[in-house]
Amino acid sequence: MNNSITNTARLLGAGLRALLVLTLVTGVVYPLVVTGVAQAAFHGKANGSEITSDGRVVGSSLIGQSYDLPLKKGQQTPDADLRWFQGRPAGGLGSNSINTRYQLILSGATNLAADNKVLIQQVKDAKAAVVKDNSVPGYTVRASEIPADAVTSSGSGLDPDISPAYAGLQVHRVAARNHLSVGQVAKLVADHTEGRTLGFIGEPQVNVLELNIALKELTKGS
Repeated sequence: MNNSITNTARLLGAGLRALLVLTLVTGVVYPLVVTGVAQAAFHGKANGSEITSDGRVVGSSLIGQSYDLPLKKGQQTPDADLRWFQGRPAGGLGSNSINTRYQLILSGATNLAADNKVLIQQVKDAKAAVVKDNSVPGYTVRASEIPADAVTSSGSGLDPDISPAYAGLQVHRVAARNHLSVGQVAKLVADHTEGRTLGFIGEPQVNVLELNIALKELTKGS
């Protein structure tokens, strides 16, 4: 009887010691090591790929933002603030009561099939808006020039990048709205166009937030 109690106590003690050691290693030491390596080798990415402007964090290079005007009385959907470059449509995102500005807690595509009448109408409406918004005196956007990313959302609905073609399509409008030359704005787009990863993976892209920060700096000096 005493031997049975002694063995049980010994096994229980060994189990508790193993639990303590494993908890310390996997719950304290390992996370600290991983965090330390991440902060040392990938500081920016480890902290959310934050982008700063005027000394404060204004967003992440991984998450798209909206550039809209304040809602007018009785208006359900805000109008785009056409002084700025616009990102991809945020189709598929629902509404929430926590973060109503960027809707970051919800992501996803529309899940509508390519031949769905609702999706087709959304694309037609988006295309008409792109033509209307970006056509300025001396420059008219043709529907055939509009790239797909200008009228469709990404799989997450949070894509922070647009194609150089869509950025270039907006150059004349942004220049006119900010009283800048087309050449100045076109250079901004060229300077913020990123090539394919390793030269062959993916497509060239432009981060809209970084581009608009550069635009803001340019307008300060104009």
